[in-house]
Amino acid sequence: MSARPDQKPPQPTSLNKKQMIDRLLRVDHAGEYGAVRIYQGQLAVFGDKHPMSDTIKHMKSQEDVHLERFNELIRQRGARPTLLTPLWHAAGFALGAGTALLGEKAAMVCTEAVETVIDEHYAAQIEVLIEEWGEDEQSLAEELEKFRLEEIEHRDIAIENGAHQAPGYSLLSGLIQFGCKTVIKIAERV
Repeated sequence: MSARPDQKPPQPTSLNKKQMIDRLLRVDHAGEYGAVRIYQGQLAVFGDKHPMSDTIKHMKSQEDVHLERFNELIRQRGARPTLLTPLWHAAGFALGAGTALLGEKAAMVCTEAVETVIDEHYAAQIEVLIEEWGEDEQSLAEELEKFRLEEIEHRDIAIENGAHQAPGYSLLSGLIQFGCKTVIKIAERV
């Protein structure tokens, strides 16, 4: 569970452990909520009979498990969820539905772009947890690693299903990744 060579090393934090864990849980909860809404938006457009529907349902079911676990962790640790949940509710669905309306490959660009950012995000969080609090937060780091591997699975599924062949791939992927990184920074604080 170490950082990848292409990843920036974790920055020392001025937050105490409670503040850091609250921020981590808040942003991860928001992200998993947004992911569920993205898949709901894609399924709303594709319906049950589309060739990608079962694949999207599989990815959504894993995100549902992640979201439920973060719901539990927020309650257990007394963390505050983001105040922007109504925004994530609408924006996640719109992103999923919007990319699905552009076609199957564009929907896969969305999945690949989001999951690429989330892979990096979880990897950085795991590194900080281990470096800052070691065995005290080993179980949380292990849960995040399990979720990270499932997010990588989703990214790979999207690539296998034509994400890179979508018209305007670089532009669409770049915009979605930029948006994800921006909402991560916002959700950590708000």
